[in-house]
Amino acid sequence: MAKLGDPKETIAVLQKYQFRFSKKFGQNFLIDTHVLDKIIRYAGVSRDDCVLEIGPGIGTLTQYLAENAREVVAVEIDDTLIPILQDTLSEYKNVTVINDDIMKVDIAALAQAHNGGRPMKVVANLPYYITTPIIMGLFESHVPISSITVMVQKEVARRMEAGPGSKDYGALSLAVQYYAKPYLAANVPANCFMPRPNVDSAVIVLTRHEEMPVQVKDEKLLFAIIRAAFNMRRKTLVNALAGAAEFTLPLSKEEIEGVITSVGLDAMVRGEALTLAQFAALADAFSAKEGA
Repeated sequence: MAKLGDPKETIAVLQKYQFRFSKKFGQNFLIDTHVLDKIIRYAGVSRDDCVLEIGPGIGTLTQYLAENAREVVAVEIDDTLIPILQDTLSEYKNVTVINDDIMKVDIAALAQAHNGGRPMKVVANLPYYITTPIIMGLFESHVPISSITVMVQKEVARRMEAGPGSKDYGALSLAVQYYAKPYLAANVPANCFMPRPNVDSAVIVLTRHEEMPVQVKDEKLLFAIIRAAFNMRRKTLVNALAGAAEFTLPLSKEEIEGVITSVGLDAMVRGEALTLAQFAALADAFSAKEGA
């Protein structure tokens, strides 16, 4: 079967089905075999794996996954792509295509049906407009996933792996690093896609922690503090929390400052300087204050 990583084959399929790219679904198809090989390698896909692919498009990456994994479950939201996938994947007996919105799919049920309930690997070329909701949705729902290897906007990949004090460090960095260890595996220029996007991309591997790097009494409070800190990142943490709608504890500015200094932080510190462990300690201190 012709490999869709070859641009000529991609064009032939698109012309055969008179396919029109959808802006609504943020479709950009990968047309570089070297990048496809890298994705398989960095994702560590082997014959032991059941892979969940999000947004297979016309099946370009799916073909590579099918040749390397035991089984592939591909979830595609665009129903106009389903007949194309039935054609381009017809020779692969280890692929199941589901026409649905990944945000509505019961992934735990998929893992049970296709992988005996064991964690699956997620591999995807994600639409930029919904990258963060998909990744955070997968993590926050605690579904059985061991790693997520995704093509994302380069700027988003940098934010995911950024550390304290850098301009890219923010709420997304902390949210991702709470659940997984990020590794920016490869930069991918815009000319590797059809149609060509306006920005460069990157492949990032998010390996899920077997044990959380920090223990915290109230996860929701932790992320409320983080969001408040970065929504007003140029303010001190005291002022950011005192003026934040996300931070709902009924405390005065003086009480907030007292809790911040009680965990060994400077009263003038900004959220962008804090590590995940420091945010966790702060969340636990606020939990204790609330329960006192």
